[in-house]
Parts: sequence; structure tokens; C-alpha cells
Amino acid sequence: MNDAAARPAETFAEAEDALLSRWPETRLEPSLDRIEAFVELLGDPHRSFRSIHLTGTNGKTSTSRMIDALLRALDLRTGRFTSPHVQRMSERISIDGEPLGDEAFVQAFNDVAPYTHLVDADQQHPLSFFETVVGMAYAAFADAPVEVAVVEVGMGGSWDATNVIDADVAVLTPIAVDHAQYLGPTPEAIAREKSGIIKPGATAVIAQQTPEVAAVLMERAAEVGATVAREGLEFGVVDRVSAVGGQAVTLQGLRGRYDELFLPIYGAHQAQNAALALAAVEAFIGGSEPLGDDVVRGAFAEVTAPGRLEVVRRSPTIVLDAAHNPAGAAATAAALEDSFRFDPLIGVIGVMGDKDADGLLAEFEPHLRHVVLTQNSTARAMPVDRLAAAAEEIYGEDRVSVVPRLADAIDVAAGLAEQPGQDSLSSGAVLVTGSVVTVGEARELLGGVK
Repeated sequence: MNDAAARPAETFAEAEDALLSRWPETRLEPSLDRIEAFVELLGDPHRSFRSIHLTGTNGKTSTSRMIDALLRALDLRTGRFTSPHVQRMSERISIDGEPLGDEAFVQAFNDVAPYTHLVDADQQHPLSFFETVVGMAYAAFADAPVEVAVVEVGMGGSWDATNVIDADVAVLTPIAVDHAQYLGPTPEAIAREKSGIIKPGATAVIAQQTPEVAAVLMERAAEVGATVAREGLEFGVVDRVSAVGGQAVTLQGLRGRYDELFLPIYGAHQAQNAALALAAVEAFIGGSEPLGDDVVRGAFAEVTAPGRLEVVRRSPTIVLDAAHNPAGAAATAAALEDSFRFDPLIGVIGVMGDKDADGLLAEFEPHLRHVVLTQNSTARAMPVDRLAAAAEEIYGEDRVSVVPRLADAIDVAAGLAEQPGQDSLSSGAVLVTGSVVTVGEARELLGGVK
């Protein structure tokens, strides 16, 4: 860490540089001591608002955005903390549905910077990047002030820096194996760590899980006296059909049924995320009355999910999706089959070095005519030659191209997508996937969508 990490910043770039000079998000030391000391120095900002806390392996950010939209439709002032960001670091901290602007982000950094070196000096390890941004978010939410914060964990649950909050509602999206080197090698071990966000007296809103994972979560809920709402029992998706620009869903909530809602994003997994979001907000609001059909309909109609089955270009169609593990890839592949008719579909895939590349590639294999392997610009990216060796085992050499530069990889894939497919009624498309970072860089290349 350099001295810039504790000095005030004048520009967004300076604030970003100072934050990045700290321990990276991938370097973990399981303790809440640093973040607790930090927020105490900041005046415990996290105690000035109520909160909804989310964990799980996939779907957290999309579900967070839906919860945020529903709360704002109920005229509540919201803060939202999500990670990682797709393009700009400031995306992680939103107030009333909008990411902090550059000036506000710099101000949020400068508000906490004087206290960071005090924590660094007093603790065995310095504050990490993630811990510092969490402190920034909580302080910004208190200053706004917001009435409710929607907070996504960075990784895990019990030891995640966000977990200094005592949330009214804990949302647990589907849990599978990811970050195994940090969280444990089995879904049950990972569920035990993630279940730490369920606090005494809270409501746990739980997505459909494997029996083993469900047992761990129910055990934690019983241990702390939390109320439980389970997808498929207390709430869930009643019906869904694909529609132009998204899907129409009928949801059973905790307080009522909501028929034929338009959701302008794709995939059965997003319908399940919507059911989770609805149940979370109903639990948060309390009472026995439904939220109101117009409120729910209006909120969901405005939902966006950047980098999640996002169509960013036509002729040929280019779709961005941040799937980065086998479970995410399976959901994306199913959504592509359900919502689109692409032939041929060409993959552009770049993953991080610590991910299950074999599992991700295998999930996509039945759906991709050809894969163009690449890597993003970060040091954590899996070298393209290593990724190619795995892909050739799964796809065969004839279906694999290696193009190290992402921009060139997209161009190559676009050319392949324009070749005739077997279905004369379908057109070709490109799917860019494998990592949030890869998708963010592709999003920037394809027009700088913000």
C-alpha cells in the first residue's frame, strides 16, 4: 500500500488509484476487526438505516437491483452496494438507483480517507480495498440519508466486510461451489459461511437450494430465531413465458399473487430472482397486504441488468453475460435456448485464473458452434494458452480459436457469426462471457455503454 491510500483525492482517478493500492479483493484475512474499527471511527453509519443483505453464488446483483427498484417504487430512499463493478468502480455505490457521480465518489473517499491510516496503524493487517469501499458506502448512505440499504456481500457471508450490518432481511440466492479456495470445497461448507448473514430475529428469504444446502440454512435460521420464507413453498414463480424484450412472469409473493408482470430481462433464473426480490421486499415492509399490483408492475418494468444477457449490438447480435462459474453458465445457456434463436452462436470467453474454466466451458459446449478464447487486461486473467488447452479437450481443435486481444477476439467471432447457420430462419450471434471483467471491457469496446 502506498501513502496515497490515506490522502485526500482531487480526481476520480486519484481516488481509484488510492483504493487499488490497498489489499485486493482476492486477498482475504477472515476477521471483522478492521471493518468494525473503521465504521466505529466513522460514527457507525451503518446503524442509521435499515438494510436488506444478500449472499449466494449467482444472481445477487440482479436481485439487488430488483429489490432496489421495488423499494423506490414504494417511495423509500435507497442505497445499494454491489460488487464487482462492470465498468466503473463508482457503480458499486448507488443512491436512489443511480451510481455515485465522479465528484460524489471522490467526496465519499475523502470523507473516510483520514480514518483509514488510523485503522491501518492499529491492526495487524491494513484495511483492504473492499473494506474501504464498504466503509465509503455506509458513510455515503448515512450522509444521504437513505432509509434502507440493499447490500450485496463481496464473498461469503460471516466474514464478509459488509456483515457488520444487522439486516432485517437476509436473501440467499442459489448456492453452489465458487471461490472454493476461500469458502470451502463443498456447497454445504460454502452455505455455512454464507448463512452468517442471517441475524437474530431477521427474515431469511431463501432461493431453491439442494437439500444439503437447505439443511445448513435452516439450521442457522433456527439457531438465531429467524423467520424463513422459501422459494417453492412460501413464494415463487407461478408461470413465465418469453416475450419481446424479456419475459412475462406471474409471481406468488408472501402477501399475494402478481399476474403477468413484464420483466425486461431474459431467463428463468431472472424470473426466480424477481420472486426472491418480491418476497424480500414484502418481508421488509411487513403486514399482510400485497404491495400493490401497479407498484410491482411499474418497478419490474424498469429493471435493468447490465452485463447479464445484455444485447449491446445488432448485425450480428452481440450479447454480454457475466457468467463466471459452471452454475452461472448453465443458467445463461438455458436462457439463450429459451429466449433467442441464434444460429450459429459463437462464444468469446475470457476467465479469471482462479475459476473452474473446465466446468464453465463444458456447460456452454452444447450451445456454441465455436469458441474464440481470449483474456482480459487484469493480472488475474487466466492465460489464454491455458484456457485453450482446456477448451480443445472439450470442443476439439476445430471449434477453438485463440485470439489474445479481446477487441480482436470480438471481431473474429463477429465474422464467424455471419456465416450461414443450419437454421435459415435464425441469424448468428456472439456471446461474450466468462468474467465480469471480460464483459466490462467488452462493454467499453462496444460503445462505452454506461
